[in-house]
Amino acid sequence: MYEYKVVTFRESLIGDALDSDKLEKTLNKHAEEGWALKDITSGDVKGRVGPGAVEGLLLTFERPRQG
Repeated sequence: MYEYKVVTFRESLIGDALDSDKLEKTLNKHAEEGWALKDITSGDVKGRVGPGAVEGLLLTFERPRQG
């Protein structure tokens, strides 16, 4: 049995560059909690302000279910 977690990762609004350092820190933080990256999907994710969406990533993590 596994459990899953989906994390939204919004790309930088300055230019088209993806903040690889921030992405790496996010991946390592979840790895420390026992999560393994299962999939990365690009798409529109909800922004912080307003109804619009911005280009970003959905990170899907998986780990064995506890107990």
